[in-house]
Amino acid sequence: MMLWVRGSRRSGCALPALARWLLPALLTVPLIGCSFFKKTPDVTPDTPADKLYNEGLFLLNDQQDYKEAAKKFDAVEGENPYSDWARKALLMDAFSNYKAGQYDDCINAAKRYVTLHPSSPDAAYAQYLIGSSYYDQILDVSRDQERAKKAIDAFQEVVNKYPGSEYALAAKKKIEMARDQLAGKEMAIGRFYLRKHDYLGAINRFKVVVTQYQTTREVEEALERLTEAYLALGITDEAQTAAAVLGHNFPDSPWYKDAYNLLRGAGAEPNENKASWISQAFHKLTG
Repeated sequence: MMLWVRGSRRSGCALPALARWLLPALLTVPLIGCSFFKKTPDVTPDTPADKLYNEGLFLLNDQQDYKEAAKKFDAVEGENPYSDWARKALLMDAFSNYKAGQYDDCINAAKRYVTLHPSSPDAAYAQYLIGSSYYDQILDVSRDQERAKKAIDAFQEVVNKYPGSEYALAAKKKIEMARDQLAGKEMAIGRFYLRKHDYLGAINRFKVVVTQYQTTREVEEALERLTEAYLALGITDEAQTAAAVLGHNFPDSPWYKDAYNLLRGAGAEPNENKASWISQAFHKLTG
């Protein structure tokens, strides 16, 4: 099966909503000599917020030194906690940490931004950064999928709280990809049980996919595997129903051909029992 997460899967969080903060900030502050921008500059007490902010921008954009940029933006808030500069720097701090792969720091900064500035037009992006930080840490289906669940929850917040934002659509797409990952985890365990001839254990896992993850790519295989497992247990009517539902919803699927051949080999045909949980699960979806 294809995995949505193999190696690095950075979501490329561009900052269209933040672009207005980058160049304008530099233009509104007198230019400073290049010696001012050291790679790891010290932060002195009472440094003006605009200086710290622009140092951060320089490190972020020109040097692509995201870790040091994050330190500068963090210092803006520390030195000037109640200023408008602090509000802007907090989000830039989250973004810089995201670019640096410092996901926990990104999540913490973004959560603080959403808490402190819930009505800001950039709150949607802060919430999106939280989801993206979890999303980029999703592991393959052989590993724990807790980050996938957290990514879904965070992206759902974007959809629910900021439905009109430019990030809502991207959040929906990533929710589906993360859901596919969770379905893939269930399938991997189900296949393991099937190989061990633990058919009830396998059925329980495939049932999760059919009832909770019907919109994912895994549902076709789950229905075929249910056909296989039910036939192995001699529960032919459920095997027929699984194959019939698979054929009705995915008639061109290679998994349907496999299910059909399995039934024919057992002297049966696909036949949907409307009272079956499999049939009812799909009727709920279409209804």
